[in-house]
Amino acid sequence: MEIGHQITKLSWKYRIVLGFFIGFLFAGGLSLIDYLLDGAFQSFNSYLFQGLFMAVFITIGFSYSIQKFGTKHASKLAKSIIPTLTENESIEVEGSANLFRGIEGVGGKLFLTNKKIIFKSHKLNIQKGQTTIFYKDITQITKRKTAKLLNNGIRITTNNKNEFDFVVNEREKWIEALNKKRTF
Repeated sequence: MEIGHQITKLSWKYRIVLGFFIGFLFAGGLSLIDYLLDGAFQSFNSYLFQGLFMAVFITIGFSYSIQKFGTKHASKLAKSIIPTLTENESIEVEGSANLFRGIEGVGGKLFLTNKKIIFKSHKLNIQKGQTTIFYKDITQITKRKTAKLLNNGIRITTNNKNEFDFVVNEREKWIEALNKKRTF
């Protein structure tokens, strides 16, 4: 069973709102930099033009290129992630995930096997490798917000007080699958 491998397609409404929000922040950042560096501002029309240009670029150019080229490469990268399994171990659930190791959100895949949880990073991370959590060691599974905003995080706490913070798609399905595997 796979969870969280689908690519989310953004609606044009969302792209436009996001583009203009980023354009507004871009123009505001430029004006702040101008003020801090030399105490003067450019004309309002100059900031408006630069902000609109950034909004159009983000709305059309960036989102199109990510959707066109990113999907192909992301799926190829995901297929290359294969965990190291022990004898008589098999993968039952898998999906894209991030695991926070310090301040780095390490990208990779999360696997639930018949014996344990495995997170395996992809090759584009600074911190690479495989993290293993045995079901018998789990004391708590909690929902968490990523960056205190997004409802896509799971925290797994083990009996030695280690905390593993994951970012996943379809969080409820992951929690349900984890609770079925966990031993109390």
